[in-house]
Amino acid sequence: MTKIIKEMLPPDVRVARDTQDLLIECCVEFINLISSESNEVCNREEKRTIAPEHVLKALEVLGFGEYIEEVYSAYEQHKIETMHDSLKGGKWSNGAEMTEEEAAAEQQRMFAEARARMNGGAVVPKQPESDPTLES
Repeated sequence: MTKIIKEMLPPDVRVARDTQDLLIECCVEFINLISSESNEVCNREEKRTIAPEHVLKALEVLGFGEYIEEVYSAYEQHKIETMHDSLKGGKWSNGAEMTEEEAAAEQQRMFAEARARMNGGAVVPKQPESDPTLES
């Protein structure tokens, strides 16, 4: 969370440790709030497993309806990336598939996508991955 906080601010802005702690506590409380309401929605539907639809409904019930489209878009992107990863055997299934530098670059790309979504909805396109079988 600290890294996300620092990346969301201009480089010349510093955040006091107490402020970072407060922001992290706010995030934890927000997640607890959404989880609790999602559970309530799930129970009202007499389901036993909280589904993404329950989370989206919880956002609406709690007054965060303006975020539903953005959250759903992030969820759809996550599904696509997860499906892509599982089809190729998973990024993390074999340490030889991704170097530390590649993992760091991928993490930075994902942070940039999240930042772009938070700052206006623009999404940074994913860089095509090279196929190691085509390299000599």
